[in-house]
Amino acid sequence: MSITIAQVRSALRTVTDSPPAGDAGGGQALDRLVKDADIVIDGEAVSVSVALGYPAGWAAPCVEKAAREALHAAGVARAEVTVSWAVKPHAVQRGLRPLSNVRNIIAVASGKGGVGKSTTAANLALALSADGAKVGLLDADIYGPSVPAMLGITGRPVSHDNKTMEPLQGHGLQANSIGFLIDADAPAIWRGAMVTRAFEQMLRQTNWGDLDYLIVDMPPGTGDLALTLAQKVPVVGAVIVTTPQDLALLDARKGLRMFQKVDVPVLGVIENMAVHLCSHCGHAEHIFGEGGGQRMAQEVNVPWLGSLPLAKTIREQADAGRPTVIADPDSEAAHHYRDIARRLARAVAALPPDRAGKLPPVVVQAAG
Repeated sequence: MSITIAQVRSALRTVTDSPPAGDAGGGQALDRLVKDADIVIDGEAVSVSVALGYPAGWAAPCVEKAAREALHAAGVARAEVTVSWAVKPHAVQRGLRPLSNVRNIIAVASGKGGVGKSTTAANLALALSADGAKVGLLDADIYGPSVPAMLGITGRPVSHDNKTMEPLQGHGLQANSIGFLIDADAPAIWRGAMVTRAFEQMLRQTNWGDLDYLIVDMPPGTGDLALTLAQKVPVVGAVIVTTPQDLALLDARKGLRMFQKVDVPVLGVIENMAVHLCSHCGHAEHIFGEGGGQRMAQEVNVPWLGSLPLAKTIREQADAGRPTVIADPDSEAAHHYRDIARRLARAVAALPPDRAGKLPPVVVQAAG
């Protein structure tokens, strides 16, 4: 007796896109990720095509194997499962359109400085890139740019037309920062209007090359630049970085609420410096408190993306221009960054698709 599509779907319902060996958060059941047209039944043979909306090369072999085993258990004699992926653009704020060559802009923000936001943003960008995505990193912290040093990049952007500039390259990322445009020890003594104008120019006048994700390292707080990004920049969502400390959580909550008020989805909360492991004896100590970021995420009903340790090596690697994901990819800290990046990519893939970018611009002409 030939198997039916309903039976195939029932088998796929027992498998998720999160491989058993991974820890990137509970995934979706495969039956929700395939259409009937993706299932081909030929007598006792079944082939299934699964298309995911995030970099999934790391997961594909395990998912394919688990799906084949589920189909065999359901009575399928010959099962072929293929997992592919492609990052698509997702909806942005009302009235805005995605940049033509950047599919998804993600803001990494914090309510206050000193919580490791820039280190987190750089490592998340590198983790997404390591999974196969095309990623850019824009340093929007005009007063305290750190991306040049963190990626080990020197030099200035090249302009071929005196109107736009080419991004610099570091560890496979496209990057731009005010730190590339001014001397390293020169302060940016600018008023708010100049800062927001400089940010918009770096965003829109950089020749970003076909990016799946552009990670924007935001300045701390909820000032002019944060408001400009929320109202004028087509972002698909924001990530809030905090420490478990009560004072940091108070400010992080303000930043989170700001994005919610301007209808920018908060994709999740990351708790940095969650626990310190002594490099000599391995003793674990929660220097800044324990679990505060996760509790905040639960209280305001936003996703919890994960926690990161307070480790001397993370700071040393960032200072050396080789963040942890690049410098020590097999370390526990690098695994944490990759897991969080994968949860983030899944969260973006679950957002509504972009419609505005597919519509022609409306042109109003005066009656002749």
